[in-house]
Order: sequence, then C-alpha cells, then structure tokens
Amino acid sequence: MSAFSPTAATLSALTEALIPVVYEAGAAIMEIYASDFAVERKGDHSPVTAADAAGEKIIVAALSRLTPDLPVVAEEAAAAGQIPEIGSGPFWLVDPLDGTKEFVRRNGEFTVNIGLIVDGQPVLGLVQAPAQGILYAGWVAADGSRTGFRETASGREEIRCRAPGPDGLTVLSSRSHATSDALQAYLADKTVASITNAGSSLKFCRIAEGQADLYPRFGPTCEWDTAAAHAVLRAAGGSLTQVDGSLFLYGKAPAFLNPHFIARGAEGV
Repeated sequence: MSAFSPTAATLSALTEALIPVVYEAGAAIMEIYASDFAVERKGDHSPVTAADAAGEKIIVAALSRLTPDLPVVAEEAAAAGQIPEIGSGPFWLVDPLDGTKEFVRRNGEFTVNIGLIVDGQPVLGLVQAPAQGILYAGWVAADGSRTGFRETASGREEIRCRAPGPDGLTVLSSRSHATSDALQAYLADKTVASITNAGSSLKFCRIAEGQADLYPRFGPTCEWDTAAAHAVLRAAGGSLTQVDGSLFLYGKAPAFLNPHFIARGAEGV
C-alpha cells in the first residue's frame, strides 16, 4: 500500500477502469429496481435490499482485481462486521446503493458510489445515478491537478462549481431527513434564494456541476456515504469541511462515522 502514488496518470487510469464497473453495478441494481423486491432492516434499522448486495459484490470484486493491495471498506460488508484493517495507507470506501430509502420509494434519487482515500482525503470518486442515466467522476492528484466530469448518453462534459447568484444561495437539504433547527440556525445570517430537498450523494454532485451552492448536514452519515461524492466535489473546485471549518478526514475505524459537515461550491460561500 505504501507504494501507491496518487498521480494524475494513476487516478485517471483508475477512473476509466472503474467506469464500466459502476455501470455494471448500476445495471444490476436497476434489474432489482424493476422487480417486486423485498425490503429488510439492518441492525441500525436502516433499509436494505438485494440491490445493495448485488452492487457491492460487483464493485468489490473489481477493486480486488484492479488494486489487490488496497483494502476495501464496503457498507454492507461493514454492517456484517467484515471490516478490513486499513492502517495508514490508501483504501477504498464503497456504498453500492446510497439512498436506499429513495430506492424503496422509487423516486430515482439513489446512487452507486466508489471513493478512494489517501492520507485521510478522497482523491478519486465515481457516483452513478442509474435511474437517471448520469455518471459523475472526479480525481485530485498529489500535484494539485484535478479533473471532474459528468457523463450521460449525450457524452462527457467537464463540471465546475459556480459562484452564487445575486439572489443568494441555493441550499440543498436531505429528502429523507426533515429540515432541522440546526440548519435554520446555520442559515440565519446568510442570503438564501431557495432550499431544495434531494436524495443521496446527488446533493454533492449538484454543487459540483454548478446547480447549487451549499449543503449543510446536521445528521448522521458514514464515510462511505460521502467519500465518492466528496472527491467529485473537490475535483470540481468545491470543498467539504466540518461545521467549524476544520478538515474533514476519513479513516475513522472501526465505525467510520462522520461529523456534521458543510459542503460548499465556490470559496467564500
């Protein structure tokens, strides 16, 4: 693991190698989405379906082939107590189906997520929304070079965060968690044009593609929920910090729980 170097060439090659993997996982998920699937409950009472397991199996197998020396922390395996030793080296974070509640509601706002962590930061991420036919990907190399893009049936285009408009901030909030007093308090001194609810890691991607400005989160998340989309956001010029502005770090084993956070587009938001 110590030999892994997050150069632009390495991250670009890994991204291209993983694009067909996320599409394959997304296709498997969509097959189950079209069926009369069952919904079970995990130990934390969150929903889980056969789609979660199907997507994770495809992704973990591919990562084991591509980077056999890098550990993979995957949501469903972790829920079953299968957590590899990550040490201080690079590792993968996988959420095969972020937004299972949205999957169950059949509103299309769910994603397939693969993120690579190096030195506590996400340096590569792929986020696919299979029901919407959109893939977001991005990487940030050790030398500071970065690439972020969106891919649809029409092709691939670069994405960048935007500066807020004159009417104020477009703020995103979780669709599955009610707007909280903490959120309202955080926004009290800001000029807000609108607050829009959205599901899954798509909220980060909306900021990365210049459709929104701010996503404050005052509720529980795990590292696999955010890693891939955080990388996409970084690649597009955005940032994710703790609420007090301090660095948002990954690798908090064994629970991999996140603190509350603020995702931003342009600097100064």
